[in-house]
Amino acid sequence: MAKVAVVYHSGYGHTQRMAQAVAEDANATLIAIDAEGNLPEGGWDALNAADAIIMGSPTYMGTVSWQFKKFADASSKPWSTQQWKDKVFAGFTNSATMNGDKLSTLHYLFTLAMQHGGIWVGTGLMPSNAKAAQRNDINYVGSFAGAMAQSPSDSSPAEMLPGDLETARLFGKRVAEVAAKFKG
Repeated sequence: MAKVAVVYHSGYGHTQRMAQAVAEDANATLIAIDAEGNLPEGGWDALNAADAIIMGSPTYMGTVSWQFKKFADASSKPWSTQQWKDKVFAGFTNSATMNGDKLSTLHYLFTLAMQHGGIWVGTGLMPSNAKAAQRNDINYVGSFAGAMAQSPSDSSPAEMLPGDLETARLFGKRVAEVAAKFKG
């Protein structure tokens, strides 16, 4: 079994709920970036030991939160020694609107993974885009690059749609399975 770490920042709890779903079937360690952009004790060690790193951030103003950016900038230390080279990477995000420029956030996470010499894994999920599609379907937001969710700005994390959370769960499971193939 591959060691998976989910490193994420969540401003209002929605991205945290998504991170929990991503981690569920990946048997992953959750590493929350705090409100000041710092990792908890042992966070860097867990990332260094992981076979796969799944990164998550809300989409704020078309990209990752400043707290996530602080973490990304601090990752220059493992970058300088290529410590994360050939690890499996993936990413997820959430925003209040259906589009919300979430793809810009995933591109940022992808670029960060590539800077580290990583191997990117997408969702592997077909979009729910037929006339019969319902908002609560798996991959309704329609992302291939990473998991995306949409939470109205006046909703609580408890109100997140089960379809978006199931998309996140299936995504985490896929990343763990791919990481196990690379490890094996």
